[in-house]
Amino acid sequence: MDELDTALLRMLQNDARRTNRDMAAELGIAPSTCLERIRGLRDRGVISGYHAAVDLQAIDRSTQAIISIKLRPQAMAVATAFQDYVQSLPQTLEMFMVSGASDFLAHVAVKDTQALRDLVLHLAKRQEIGDIRSSVVFEHHRRTTVMPLS
Repeated sequence: MDELDTALLRMLQNDARRTNRDMAAELGIAPSTCLERIRGLRDRGVISGYHAAVDLQAIDRSTQAIISIKLRPQAMAVATAFQDYVQSLPQTLEMFMVSGASDFLAHVAVKDTQALRDLVLHLAKRQEIGDIRSSVVFEHHRRTTVMPLS
């Protein structure tokens, strides 16, 4: 990754709908060069996709939480099946397999605290759950631009 790749990556992360021509003009390069560099970033797996950011409050999912889950038994087959299940739930935004006191952290978004309670109780019924705890997220800030570290 050189300075041009880094600049294109920053531009696309800030607004993936920018036109090739617009980015090329801002960087002072030919549109064909810009297009080829972006294709190279995709081909190398640096850019893995494009998406639309959704305001959770606008879709009536303003209550977010992190659910901490400990499994029993701690077997990879159990963990994989459980992870697949939780990721399939519409409430799940992100799922993390972690070390430490928990095996998984699930970031969820629901309508309200009653819906969160219902989700936690639903998960707690599963036999592979050893412990489950939830923490309501009061504020959530996501970094929208991620650049290579020097």
